[in-house]
Amino acid sequence: MYLLTITKEVQLGTRRVYNDNFKARVALEAIKGEKTISELAGHYEVHPTQIIQWKKRLLENVTNVFSKKMDPQIEDQEKLVEELYKKIGQQNIELEFLNKSTSNFRICETRACGEGSSGIERPASVRDT
Repeated sequence: MYLLTITKEVQLGTRRVYNDNFKARVALEAIKGEKTISELAGHYEVHPTQIIQWKKRLLENVTNVFSKKMDPQIEDQEKLVEELYKKIGQQNIELEFLNKSTSNFRICETRACGEGSSGIERPASVRDT
């Protein structure tokens, strides 16, 4: 008896946190109506008011499951991801272009244009005389 008293005192000081799966399972059972709210409360060791709140919340949000509209935050994130992929693609194309142009410059510098020359022909006005 003494141990039970201590255990109850400890439990009164702490607050339980339930995960979403547990809440959904209990709320669905409450909606089914196979057991009463008080039976579910005793079985899951949850206060009946809490079960009623979860049930109400589930019924209010059940239409969102089938709606085509998404949460505004999700839409914003999807737009951001799309923009970032476009930016990455653009940068990849620019990088390929720069790699090709610099490799052509290096080939010209060492082979065709003679060693030591830059491979770029200067206009007459800039040439050293």
